[in-house]
Amino acid sequence: MNGNVLRVERLGKTFGENSVLSNVSFSLPEGSSLAIIGPSGCGKSTLLAIVAGLAAADSGSVALPSHWKTAFILQDYGLFPWKTVRDNLALPLQLRGVARKTRFAAVSSMLNELGLEGLERRFPVQLSGGQRQRVAIGRALISRPDLLLMDEPFAALDAITREHLQNLLLSVWQRRRMSFMLVTHNVAEAVFLGRFIMVLSGRPATRTLWLDNPCFGDASCRNSEESLSLMRNIREALEEPGIRESGEKVMP
Repeated sequence: MNGNVLRVERLGKTFGENSVLSNVSFSLPEGSSLAIIGPSGCGKSTLLAIVAGLAAADSGSVALPSHWKTAFILQDYGLFPWKTVRDNLALPLQLRGVARKTRFAAVSSMLNELGLEGLERRFPVQLSGGQRQRVAIGRALISRPDLLLMDEPFAALDAITREHLQNLLLSVWQRRRMSFMLVTHNVAEAVFLGRFIMVLSGRPATRTLWLDNPCFGDASCRNSEESLSLMRNIREALEEPGIRESGEKVMP
């Protein structure tokens, strides 16, 4: 393993009198993925915001390799309704001062990669939920980030569209090998997309489970006894305090 690793150490965050995160530590190697799962309001989104540099921790530290670029996909897509698909996709490059010809060549490539050809002149309101999420993914990826942060990106989608976009994200990762962190409430999604899985629970939230996931990206593992065992382990960790590591045997 090389030295390109995201390191989060003893992170804590308080809002007023409410402590939401306590002593959260983990590391994520370059080119890997982490699925974060926990009950609503436990600080998952806050953790992503701190890693992205959009919020400050009250204690602990976040260390990224100095050359890493990050991108963030929000729950509500974050698309500008007055901009076309093409202009939404081009925005990160425009903000960086990339020449018009170069950025629209990159947009054309991204439209092809994400199956959005022919939609470049449409506005977000003219797209389906799945198409809007593809645009949000494309806008995050167009600047070729080293770390992609996603806050429940598929939560509002129907089950079929959600599975299609999970597969799309995995195929993009296989080509680009960026690191990514995904917040989700969906246990099966965590098992499919997380090379590592972290469960946060309790008040304030702390790490109650860390799994090295053998089912990551393996469609044949869906509904297998191995994946069902992982999901039972995750659900138990959501209910029980204390840290448990992968390797603990979970009985059916």
